Amino acid sequence: MLTLVIPVYRNEGSIPDLLRAVAMLHRQLDGQMQAVFVIDGSPDRCYELLRDALPSQPFPSRLMLLSRNFGSFSAIRAGLELCESERYAVMAADLQEPPELVLQMDRALRGEPVDVVVGTRSGREDPLLSRLPAQLFWALYRKYVVPEVPPGGVDVFGCNRVFRDSLLQLDERHSSLIAQLFWLGFRRKLIHYVRQTRQHGKSAWTLRKKINYLMDSVFSFTDLPIRLLVRVGGTTAALAGLLGIVVMIGRLTGFISVPGYAMTMLTIVFLGAVNLFGLGIVGSYAWRIYENTKGRPHTVAMRIHEFDKAA
Repeated sequence: MLTLVIPVYRNEGSIPDLLRAVAMLHRQLDGQMQAVFVIDGSPDRCYELLRDALPSQPFPSRLMLLSRNFGSFSAIRAGLELCESERYAVMAADLQEPPELVLQMDRALRGEPVDVVVGTRSGREDPLLSRLPAQLFWALYRKYVVPEVPPGGVDVFGCNRVFRDSLLQLDERHSSLIAQLFWLGFRRKLIHYVRQTRQHGKSAWTLRKKINYLMDSVFSFTDLPIRLLVRVGGTTAALAGLLGIVVMIGRLTGFISVPGYAMTMLTIVFLGAVNLFGLGIVGSYAWRIYENTKGRPHTVAMRIHEFDKAA
């Protein structure tokens, strides 16, 4: 049995097409599939539409409504926790990833010696202004977070139960699900696809969310900011020492007769900025440690519905 997890946020317009796609997957998998829809605090009518439509669908399903927007990765985690199954797959509700990817991932998990199948983009049909920030984001992600991440990035994946259980054991807040997939290791396979144009609505994956996610990934999986801070501090100390020697020589030779007010102020401002920057980096690590000690749940479910397939 395959459990298909679908996080839903601001996808009201794509619900009819999404249900048709899931029904098609259910038929092609010979009925060996159940769907889990996780409403991630969506402000539109996604929950009401799915609640009314799922009882008449030909596939068994579960519908979970979260109390607020926790983020797509937390919603995926909640869906993975909800059902026990031999295999799992994640699908985007906006249908920009071809639904046929689910069939390819299931086929690989069934017939090949792999534990996790990762879908990576070989191309995008998005506008240029959407492609360029995405390419920059994944280039930075590969360089500073996880070098093993494919250049096209990762949006969907499938796995077996052993991998899912290991993934759920990583009880981290403000982390990166994608980085966790690669950190765990296991036997991995990449499946390439071309990302489709979004047909309904507007993506909620804004630039601000991308920057926040990149910061979470960096602070959770690398000590690069600390190493940069040490290097900046060492370089600044060396430059300050050289400047002190130059000033002392100039003073002794009479080249400097009046202390420079501008140089003094620039030095104070520069060192103060470096100090604040360093405190911000250390504070970011400390805040994440504090968040993980609270023991709060990743998500809070308001309602969970279970629907059998229609007769």
